[in-house]
Amino acid sequence: MRRVIMRAREDLSVIVARDPSIRTRAEALLHPALPALWTHRLASVLYARGHRQLARLLAYLARAVTGGIEIHPGARLGRRVFIDHGAAVVIGETAEVGDDVTIFHQVTLGAVGWWRDGRREPGARRHPVVGDRVVLGTNAIVLGPVTIGDDALIGAGSLVLRDVPSGARVMAPAAEIVPRLSAADREESDQLLRSLATSGCW
Repeated sequence: MRRVIMRAREDLSVIVARDPSIRTRAEALLHPALPALWTHRLASVLYARGHRQLARLLAYLARAVTGGIEIHPGARLGRRVFIDHGAAVVIGETAEVGDDVTIFHQVTLGAVGWWRDGRREPGARRHPVVGDRVVLGTNAIVLGPVTIGDDALIGAGSLVLRDVPSGARVMAPAAEIVPRLSAADREESDQLLRSLATSGCW
């Protein structure tokens, strides 16, 4: 029980430290990631003891309460994991997340798909391993049994399909600023769209 209380305090302190909008532990109690993390710990224990159905039910309820944080009960999460905002985070069954990892919204730690995973050896890892102190930016997608080394930073919008060394930075291309079209170019563009589109598109 003492260990559970210590971990809960640790979670609250991490939220205060990493979320500038939260100033106290009392305020941190309302952070959307807490129900997901705390429920996952219980579900993970149940899953490891063979109570798979109950563990999955808890994960399902946590997903409903948290606005879409889906952590499979089989996934292993380290200490002081911080999920910022939380919406649409997915962490797969064989994923492993290290200590002091920061995960922003819409991050996926997933598999590559049943059509390939079905050919793996039984019990083989299908999801990523994320090292300590890694930052996973908004909408980062890490797929397959890849390893993200300690202290790596995966930038927003990145798609990662290969191992990332410790301390590396992975960045998606930034959006390109396109100059404003002239009236003539706009008319030509509209004309092209009209000729290509079906009547159902308009």
